[in-house]
Amino acid sequence: MKISGSKIIIECLREQGVDTVFGYPGGGIMPLYNTLYDYLERGEIKHILTSHEQGATHAADGYARSTGKVGVVFATSGPGATNTVTGIATAYMDSVPMVVITGQVPRSLIGKDSFQEVDIAGVTIPVTKHSFFVDDIGELAATIREAFRIAKSGRQGPVLVDVPKDLMGMEYEYEKQPEVEADPIENKFDENDIRALAEKINQAKKPVIYAGGGVISANASHKLVALAEKAEIPVVSTLMNLGAIPRKHRLSLGMVGMHGGRETNLAVDNCDLLIAIGARFSDRVTGDTSRFANDSVIVHIDIDSSEIDKNVSVDGSLVGDMNKILDGVLELVEENEHTEWLAEIDSFRKPSDTDPQAFEPENIIGTIHDVFGDDTIVATDVGQHQMWTAQYWPYSAPRKSLTSGGLGTMGYGLGAAIGAQMGNPGKRVIHITGDGSFRMNMNEMATVSAQQLPITIILLKNNVLGMVRQWQKLFFDKRFSATDLPDVIDYETLAKAFGLGGVEVNNLKDFKQELEKARDGGKANLIICDISSNEDVFPMVPPGNAISEIVMSPSDL
Repeated sequence: MKISGSKIIIECLREQGVDTVFGYPGGGIMPLYNTLYDYLERGEIKHILTSHEQGATHAADGYARSTGKVGVVFATSGPGATNTVTGIATAYMDSVPMVVITGQVPRSLIGKDSFQEVDIAGVTIPVTKHSFFVDDIGELAATIREAFRIAKSGRQGPVLVDVPKDLMGMEYEYEKQPEVEADPIENKFDENDIRALAEKINQAKKPVIYAGGGVISANASHKLVALAEKAEIPVVSTLMNLGAIPRKHRLSLGMVGMHGGRETNLAVDNCDLLIAIGARFSDRVTGDTSRFANDSVIVHIDIDSSEIDKNVSVDGSLVGDMNKILDGVLELVEENEHTEWLAEIDSFRKPSDTDPQAFEPENIIGTIHDVFGDDTIVATDVGQHQMWTAQYWPYSAPRKSLTSGGLGTMGYGLGAAIGAQMGNPGKRVIHITGDGSFRMNMNEMATVSAQQLPITIILLKNNVLGMVRQWQKLFFDKRFSATDLPDVIDYETLAKAFGLGGVEVNNLKDFKQELEKARDGGKANLIICDISSNEDVFPMVPPGNAISEIVMSPSDL
């Protein structure tokens, strides 16, 4: 049958099982929204109108990370399209599957500096797996399907499809097709490679697994834990891997790298075998690469061959289906014990010296967890609060930590929380943020309110750009240039203006009471925690240092 181009787009989304779209209408995409009206009326698809297109992309990102599905965004041409770029880049850096559909000016106006014209397909080439510009109505359905195939195949990521407005109004033949499947993963290893890795594991005296976000993307977390348990191998996690192994598991050492634990970094520095699984040796993990795990054999398991030897030279690699690789290794690896090695790692620990009654980040994060529990999805922005959350929240399962790792996008968290709540309506979602990040996209409180989402926002308010100020304090002679935030916002009143509950606290007792009210109240709340601007994130590896050169306090510098 013949249907309009805009209807072809929506029917193709329905083929792919899409039930929720995040977006913002405008002139260039108006025909698509006109068609969407009928689907909304029939309850066949949900559309979440955000306050800004960047918020829409972060919401689609949070939806994708928390559900494992492809996130979908609609945006109009020109500024609407360019407003999506930061969110697209965020998803690209963290390998999040997303399809962004933008309207474009009619084909007759392209190249004429028309109103709201921009080459968004060209703009996004560096931050997408692929960018499409559709100039033939006959290719529209195939392009939408191809976008989904690319987004979820191999190393996942965002894809953009730019559709001229006139194509949306044209009619063309449409025939429904099944949901596209991800491409089979190309395996660049054989049984000998599996056997060789198993032998290395069996012979190692001080092995460590260095696990990244690829483990969660591959839905292989249970196999990671099984390997760690069978061979008794401690696991260090990247920021993107938090939750793949429960933090309270005896073999979980927590986050590694610049703000990793002392025992975590020293375990990597002292191991004799480092098994990297779904990780990319980011500079925030490795520190000085010339001094990273120098005394160990390094084996790299990944889906993306371009990551092999890119940042750190390795002694062996297995590229392909992580599940198949781990299944093979699990069959051949021997049950083992590494009692002495685990005891040595334990000796690296330094206990916390935080006063358990102090209104400080460690206790604040711990109190949030005590009230909301393990089955909570936690979205953060970027900065000190992000690192405190990574250090202190004991993630118990994958897809519960939503944060911008690769790009470090301030303003990410509230949109991500919205997407996660839409994708997981029965779960608790909280957003932990700092006042610097929160100011970037706090307009999305309007979306939270309009959608009646029971998200709890915890704002760690110190009136500074905390992480930048910490670096200025430690490395720039305390020259606090442009990092003080004037205390001019009454966040409590602001939250209420958006229709949320708002309250400010400065002690643990009141904080816990407000958290319990928020948990039980069934509506969105903003809880503002006044903390000192002198609170810093430690441990810390100064830039350019080896990860073994750990600073525990400013006095160590």
